[in-house]
Amino acid sequence: MKARVIVTLKNGVLDPQGQAIEGSLASLGFAGVAGVRQGKVFDFEVEGTDAETARSQINAMCDKLLANTVIENYSVEISN
Repeated sequence: MKARVIVTLKNGVLDPQGQAIEGSLASLGFAGVAGVRQGKVFDFEVEGTDAETARSQINAMCDKLLANTVIENYSVEISN
């Protein structure tokens, strides 16, 4: 099974990297871009065919390592 985890900062958490990207885009001539937020994407494969077990395992991975749940949210996408 293939999995994708998308980790983003929670609303209200300052995002200096997103602000730097936003400023750079403006200086490169890309007008009208606002509210840039950066994040992380993890793509990997999980052995097994039970999607619910895989999702549970991936949620545990996120809670323990992939995301800082104090300041970050994550979403999990699973496909065959």
